Amino acid sequence: MRGQDKFLGALIGGAAGDALGYPVEFDSANEILAEYGDAGVTQYKLRGGIAQISDDTQMTLFTAAGLLTGLTRGMHRGFLADPSDYIIYGYRDWYRTQTTPFSMREGERYSWLSNVKQLYNRRAPGMTCLSALQEGVAGTIEHPVNDSKGCGGIMRVAPVGLFYCDSKRSYAYSDLAAARAAALTHGHELGYISAAALAHILRRIVEQGDGVEAATHSAMQFLPTLFPTSKYLPALQELIERAVALAKEGEDDRAAIFRLGQGFVAEETLAIALYCAIKYEDDFARGIAAAVSHGGDSDSTGAVAGNILGARRGYAAIPERFTARLELKDVIGEIARDLYRCGVMRDADFGERIWTRKYVTFDYCPEEDT
Repeated sequence: MRGQDKFLGALIGGAAGDALGYPVEFDSANEILAEYGDAGVTQYKLRGGIAQISDDTQMTLFTAAGLLTGLTRGMHRGFLADPSDYIIYGYRDWYRTQTTPFSMREGERYSWLSNVKQLYNRRAPGMTCLSALQEGVAGTIEHPVNDSKGCGGIMRVAPVGLFYCDSKRSYAYSDLAAARAAALTHGHELGYISAAALAHILRRIVEQGDGVEAATHSAMQFLPTLFPTSKYLPALQELIERAVALAKEGEDDRAAIFRLGQGFVAEETLAIALYCAIKYEDDFARGIAAAVSHGGDSDSTGAVAGNILGARRGYAAIPERFTARLELKDVIGEIARDLYRCGVMRDADFGERIWTRKYVTFDYCPEEDT
């Protein structure tokens, strides 16, 4: 079932949900209702003619770049390190885009994304991510850097589920890779187990062709084998079961989502996104509108819902109004295509000039190389 359209759908869809929700991230449900009406947020609020992405999509891009750098280095050296060993370098590059001025020539870098000037914009970055990266110590599941379960861990890990589609790696490996990516900055069990669940769901959708509900059931059944001693996993399972049930009951979206939370913590982000993706599995526009119109962490719930719906329906099913003015659409698409391509490349392709400039020397600049 692997297809480039699904990879593009997952990342462009996530960015679309992010950009739709970003302007109302701190608005209450009543404020959203008063401004946008019963249908909720259905159109972008453009700034300078573009639909701006937030830190959610920024960090998603750097997650993907870290994975691709790690794979490329591994192919050159003959062994692969743990994915989080490279993802953390991607996040440190992102941190520099939030704290230093843009420069093509100065400073150490670990990703060609550091050459994209538009990424040097602060878009309400999560303080947990910033503070964890400022400390310079990478968190792990075994040695957490904090006790945060904020949504900053889950909103950026979609590339992990895509990266391992149709690979020889088990679901245990890819789910744990997503958990470790989240645990770099978020140390609470629900912060990183929710990320593992999202990666599992996306991989099942793209690799196996599962519907959203079936993929969700697979994740909830599998996670206890991966985290058998987890204290908080039953609470996550109960919340996700509630989201699935609510999606079938026909209740008003805002009322149903209120029963799931606001999305500021990872398990609520996942639950809200799944509610919207299951209820509106065949309607990308309505799904992300519901995901951002509830008065919580709208960009993150929109991003994760967009990841899931985009993976399920593919890029071709995303209405043009959500792609035409999307900030950095070409860069997002390029990363998505690289994620897809790395699964079908031959060993020799990892030495290709442009690929090497992207994931070895990091001197590739899309504006200069088009």
